[in-house]
Order: sequence, then C-alpha cells, then structure tokens
Amino acid sequence: MKIYPSVIGLGYVGLPIFLKLQKNFKTIGFDVDILRIKNLKKGIDTNKEFVKQKLFLTKSSYFTNHYQKLKKSNFFIITVPTPVYKNNLPNLDYLRKSCLLISKVLKKNDLVFFESTVYPGVTEDFCAKILAKNSKLKLNKDFFIGYSPERINPGDKNHSIDKIYKIVSTRNNSAMKIAKKVYGSITKKLILTKNIREAESAKVIENIQRDLNIGLMNEIYKVCHKSNIKFENVIKLASTKWNFLKFNPGLVGGHCLPVDPYYYSTFAKKFGIKTDIILSGRKTNNTMYKFMYNKLIHEIKKFKINSKKTKILLLGLTYKKNVSDFRNSYAIDIYKLLKNKFKNIHVCDPLLKNKKIKNIKILQDFNFKDYDLIINLVNHDIFKSKILKIKKNNQNYIELF
Repeated sequence: MKIYPSVIGLGYVGLPIFLKLQKNFKTIGFDVDILRIKNLKKGIDTNKEFVKQKLFLTKSSYFTNHYQKLKKSNFFIITVPTPVYKNNLPNLDYLRKSCLLISKVLKKNDLVFFESTVYPGVTEDFCAKILAKNSKLKLNKDFFIGYSPERINPGDKNHSIDKIYKIVSTRNNSAMKIAKKVYGSITKKLILTKNIREAESAKVIENIQRDLNIGLMNEIYKVCHKSNIKFENVIKLASTKWNFLKFNPGLVGGHCLPVDPYYYSTFAKKFGIKTDIILSGRKTNNTMYKFMYNKLIHEIKKFKINSKKTKILLLGLTYKKNVSDFRNSYAIDIYKLLKNKFKNIHVCDPLLKNKKIKNIKILQDFNFKDYDLIINLVNHDIFKSKILKIKKNNQNYIELF
C-alpha cells in the first residue's frame, strides 16, 4: 500500500507534523483558514515557529484549503483545537467539523488518526461514529482509526517533534504497521499501544500533572510574597533535596493546561467521581492574574504615578515567553485591568505582528524614553537588549515575576 498522508489543521501541532512527513511522503497540508494557507504558500508562518527557509516544500507536497484534494489521501491526521465553552465543558465542534469533512472523502482502507486533546472515548465513541455514519463505511472493516497525542511545546527548540517519544495507538494490526511507517518517519521514539482510551488518558494527565504543580508553586509564591519571604531562595534551598521537583510559578495560559483538567473532569463525572484535586490547580491558576495585578498596583504606587498623565508601557501579551500564541493569555487580562486604572497605557509585542486582538493596539517597537514606567508582563528574549538599556538608564521598571 502506497501511503499518502494529509494533515488537517496547520497550527502549532499540524505544521511541524506536515513538514516532517513531506520529507518522506507526498503530503497534503489542509486548513480551512484561507489566509493561513496563503501565508504558508509564501513561506510565512505567522505563529513564528518556523522561519522561511525551514518551510521548504518538496515538489510533491502542498498546502490547500480545498477539501476535494484530500480524496487523494489515505492516511488522515487531525490536529484541530479542542477548547472548552465558557462553562468549562468540552467543545468538540472543531473535531466534529473535521470528521464531517473527512467523511466526504473517506474511502475503503483509509486510516484516520487524531492528535487533539480529548477525554477517553472521544476517538471511538464520537469521532468514529461521525465518520461511519456520514461516509456509509464500517469501522474496522472499511476504514480504521487511531490516536496519537500531540506533545508539541511552542517555543521549545529542545523538545521538537523528532526528539520526543510519540505514542501511537490503534486496535488494528494492519493499521498499526502503516502508522509505524508514518510516525516512524517523524521520530524513532515510538510507543505503541492498542488501547486508544489509555492513550487518550495519558495525554490529559500529562498536562494535568504540570498544571497542578504550577498551581502549587503559585500558591507558595503567594504565601512567600505576603510573608516577606524570598520565594526564589526558598526554591533554591528546597531543590537541594534529591527528590524535590522544581516548578516555577506563572500565569498558566495557552491551549492545553487551562483546558485538559476540564476534559478529564467531564469524563470522571460520568462515573460519579469528583475531581477535587484535578481541578484544584485550575482554581489557583485561573485567578493568579488577579493576585499579580494587585502586586503590580502595590509596586506601581512606589513610583508615585499619576493615573491620568503617566505614560505606561507593557511588554508582552502572549500566554508565555517566546511564542506568538495568545489563547487564554492572562497577560491580556492584566492589561485590561490596568487599562481601567491608567488611561495612558500602551503595549508592545513584536511576536504578535500580523495578529489582531480585539480593542487592543499592539506596538511592534518602542522607545523606552517615551514612557514613565515600563512593566514586563511576558519576558520575551526579543526584549533583552532594551531591558538592559532600561535598567542601565535607571528607568522605572517592573517585572511581573
């Protein structure tokens, strides 16, 4: 069987998968975002994870927003977002639409793999049923499904997709052989399992564990701040014990950590299990931005600032340093709170070039001498040289953490 993969969804997860696959297979990169496709064809990644020379396309692979071209494919990889609604219940709408789209081109012996974060059972009980119903094909007879949880960490060059372990799960032996060829072309570190629900579970608890640990550090940070104890020194001392796990406090945004605990909690409720511990990290991390805002106000008061006349500049609006992703960014929430109090406030984030955030004008550069106070919300490396000048110039300056 000649393998012809396609990647549906060319965001932070889908694009690196596509770029690796196309080195070994004739690969289609599909996205419904027409502007995204136009930019990628020009060699522009607006997510700034890849520079133009790294977006090199082989002659046989291409980007498209025309789903009809997916008819050529026989191995589909779905990498669409799985957010939550305002009430924190899982929003599977992107997955549903992707399955409906794939069902229009699904053929006998095709394989469909999902990488999106889900709770156990979504791949088989939700996605597979949509595919079967709308394609009129039978699961595990006419077509096959699998799950391979994504482990992409935006901005992290040390754990790129070719260097990490990749879980590959499907119940069918023949499908597993094909999946090994496809995913084995991306990384040699494959973990194979026939239990799709276990693979789905592994994905969510990876992020839940991290969310909880950061929540713990955030809580300790609050106590240290209020009791006038230096948090940094406490962690240095505690880290001298051999089994101490070091995590840093922070604003936990992005697509995965603020979402995954709710997915697993929804699943647990089906079995009457209360997830107090799993959601406890969310309770702390969801409100950490308010604590940091109050901390900033306390720091700002030291500079005796006039809330109406003083010019303030904020650095960074993305959810973490060195990435252009602003989904669930608490830096934006802090900006909005400060904007209500200080009228003359600007924000600069070069990583958000060509991206729009409603009602926020984003500067791409700045002259620090134009401002009475500069607050570093997201410590992008791109700011380093100017921050050194700011400190050397004894400019009024605050770092969030």
